[in-house]
Amino acid sequence: MMQTIRIEVDPRGVAHLWLARPDKHNALSAEMIHALTEAAALLADDSAVRVVVLAAEGKSFCAGGDLGWMQDQMRANADTRRAAARELAGMLNALNTLPKPLIGRVQGNAFGGGIGMISVCDVAISVPEARFALTETRLGLIPATIGPYVVARLGEARARRVFMSGRAFGADEAMRFDLVARIAGADQLDAAVEAEVAPYLSCAPGAVAAAKRLVRDLGPRLDQQVIDHTVEALVRVWEGDEAPEGIAAFFDKRKPHWQV
Repeated sequence: MMQTIRIEVDPRGVAHLWLARPDKHNALSAEMIHALTEAAALLADDSAVRVVVLAAEGKSFCAGGDLGWMQDQMRANADTRRAAARELAGMLNALNTLPKPLIGRVQGNAFGGGIGMISVCDVAISVPEARFALTETRLGLIPATIGPYVVARLGEARARRVFMSGRAFGADEAMRFDLVARIAGADQLDAAVEAEVAPYLSCAPGAVAAAKRLVRDLGPRLDQQVIDHTVEALVRVWEGDEAPEGIAAFFDKRKPHWQV
């Protein structure tokens, strides 16, 4: 687990869950996806943990799916692809249903699955320099397993503005979309995160967990049927013609045939 993530818990019960692949811009590999799923279960079961901060090492928050992992899916059979998609969907669901407040500390760029990671946070704070993009369609893919959480966070109308185009947007627009709640300079980021953490330390942990469960129940439907739908949608795209072309073009350092 600790090769791709690390966990630190302070005496107050504030846990920092760090994405720890800075040399790969914290791209989501199979190993990291598995480690994050395990970490979510560990933190959920630890009664000493009151709040979780999702943070990242290095310049980038999360560059999305690891391209090597995606390339592996191109070579795999349908069952293997489906299992990989379920692993990713399961990790996001585990973080989304974490019975502790989850606060995102966004110190750098977030693309693709990185936006999904922010969307499962209860609140996220970004530095002003961060850039965001749902880049999947540039590669012939779709933001499938992250989709329910992105649409729940942004709302359908605002999601339509960035969900299909792959265009990059800045922190100001991310805040207008409600993807992030606040913007803080790098030298103020930890203080801004602490301002979100502190109120929870005066709240009853069981009541916080129950309130979070209730707000999820009252919000958009994010049940197993929705998750299954996104898995199958991703598998269908992986089995099409555009995803192999898009990923091959990336590795070949050329334009895919649809780019003008």
